[in-house]
Amino acid sequence: MHDVVIVGAGPVGLFLAGELGLAGRSVLVLEREPEPRSPWRSFPLGMRGLSGGSVEAFQRRGMLAPLLAASGVDERPVPAAPAPPRAVGHFAGTTLDPADVDLARFPHRLPSPALDGIMTSLEAVETVLAERAGKLGVEIRRGVEVTAVTQDGSAAVAHAGDREYPARWLVGCDGGRSAVRRLAGFASDGTEPQLTGYLALVTLADPGVLRRGFTVTPEGMYVTMSEPGHLGVLDFDGGAYDRSRPPAREHLQSVLRRVSGTDVTIREVHHASTFTDRAKQATAYRRGRVLLAGDAAHIHSPLGGQGLNLGLGDAMNLGWKLAATAAGEAPPGLLDTYQAERHPVGERVLDWSRAQVAVMRPDPHSRAARSVLGDLLSTRDGTTYVFERLSAVHYDLGGDGLVGHNAPEFALADGTRLSDLLHDGRGVLLDFGGRLPEVTDRIRHVTGPARNDLGFGAVLVRPDGIVAWTGDHVPDVESFEQAVRRWF
Repeated sequence: MHDVVIVGAGPVGLFLAGELGLAGRSVLVLEREPEPRSPWRSFPLGMRGLSGGSVEAFQRRGMLAPLLAASGVDERPVPAAPAPPRAVGHFAGTTLDPADVDLARFPHRLPSPALDGIMTSLEAVETVLAERAGKLGVEIRRGVEVTAVTQDGSAAVAHAGDREYPARWLVGCDGGRSAVRRLAGFASDGTEPQLTGYLALVTLADPGVLRRGFTVTPEGMYVTMSEPGHLGVLDFDGGAYDRSRPPAREHLQSVLRRVSGTDVTIREVHHASTFTDRAKQATAYRRGRVLLAGDAAHIHSPLGGQGLNLGLGDAMNLGWKLAATAAGEAPPGLLDTYQAERHPVGERVLDWSRAQVAVMRPDPHSRAARSVLGDLLSTRDGTTYVFERLSAVHYDLGGDGLVGHNAPEFALADGTRLSDLLHDGRGVLLDFGGRLPEVTDRIRHVTGPARNDLGFGAVLVRPDGIVAWTGDHVPDVESFEQAVRRWF
C-alpha cells in the first residue's frame, strides 16, 4: 500500500507528488491520458503565465533553472534592490502598467530572482515536475481511468476497472471534471455560466482584420495571442453551446464575426475547444481520507490566468502537511489547516473571475461599470491594488506583521538565500542573533546575520515558505516553542 495515491498527472498532481516524494513518502500517480504530450499542452495552445508566487515555489525547491530552460526564458540576475514588476497582468481585458505599482506599499519585498512571473507552457512545467518526481521515487502510471473511489477509516482505494490502488490517502488532482470529486461524493457551491469561451488555433484569410491583444466589443470580447490565428473569444450566450464536441469552422467563424464586428474569414481550424465561466468550489477539500487540489477543488473562467497558479499554491500548501500526517509526525489538526487556509484563497479567486465577467457583459450597465473601473485601475492605487491581489499570499494564522505572509527572500551574510535553504522541504529558522534553541530536525536552524533582516531578530518559515513566527532581537522563547508545536 502506498502512502498517497494521486489521481491526475497535470502540474498540480506532479508538484504535489514531488513534495510528498521529497519527504520520503511512497507515491503513485494515476493519469487517464496515455501520453503526456498533446497540442493543448505545448506552445502556443498550452501557453500559461506563472505568477511570481508560483515561480518562487519552483525557486524554493531548486527547480527554477530547469523551468526557465524548458520555457525558453533566460535566467535573471538578482537585482541589487527591489524592482518594479515586469508585468502586472490585466483586469477584464484592461492591461495595467507595471510602472504604476507603488513599491512603498511592500516594505518586506526583498531582491529575488523569482519576484516576477514568466510565460511558459503546460508541457514545460509538466516535464520539469515529472523529472523531479521520478528522481524522488514517484511512480506514474498512464492510461489508467479511475471508475470508483472507496474508503474506510484506515485507507482509500482508487478503482480502475478490475484493478485496485489502495493508499493511506487519496488526492484528486484530476481537473475541472474531476472523477474523484464526483465519485467520492464531494459537494460544490457556486454560480452557473454566463458565457461560452472559445480557444482556437486557426488559419485566417485576413489576419490583419482583427486587432492585436484584448478587444472588448458590444457583443463580448476577443483576444489575439502569441501568433496569427491563436485566438480567444468570449460569447455571452449563457453557456449554451454544446461543449461535448469541438466547434466546427462555420460555427467558430460565425461567433468570431459577430463578437469582433468584422467579416473575418477562417480558412482552417487546426485545434479548437470551449470553456465557460462556471465558478464553483468544493464546500470541503477533504472527505475522510480523500482530498482535492487544483481544478478538482475549484473551477472558474481562465480570465486572468489564475487557475494554474491557484492549483500550484494548493499543492505547495498541502504537500508538507500531508507528508507529515502520513508519516505520523504531524501535530494535531495540521491537515485541517489545508482547508482553512486554501478554501478562502479559492473563494477570492472565484470572485475575482466573476467580477471580470460582470464588467465585460455586453449591456449598458456593465459598460458603464467597466468605464469607471478603467479610470480607477489606471491610477497608481488601482494598479497597486491589482498587483497585490494577484501576487500576495496571506493566511490568517493569528499573528501580526509578517506572520501568515509569504517570507521575504532573506539573504545571509555569506550570500545564502532563504530559497536555497528550503530545497529539502523542511522548515527554516533564521536565527539572526543565535539566541534560540534547536528543537527538531524537521526545522533547519540557521544562525548568523543577514544582509537585510528587516529589523527582525528571528523568523520561523514553514516548508511552504509562509512565515509561522517572528521574534525581535531578544526573542520570546516560549512563543517560539508554541509556534513549533503548532506547525511541526
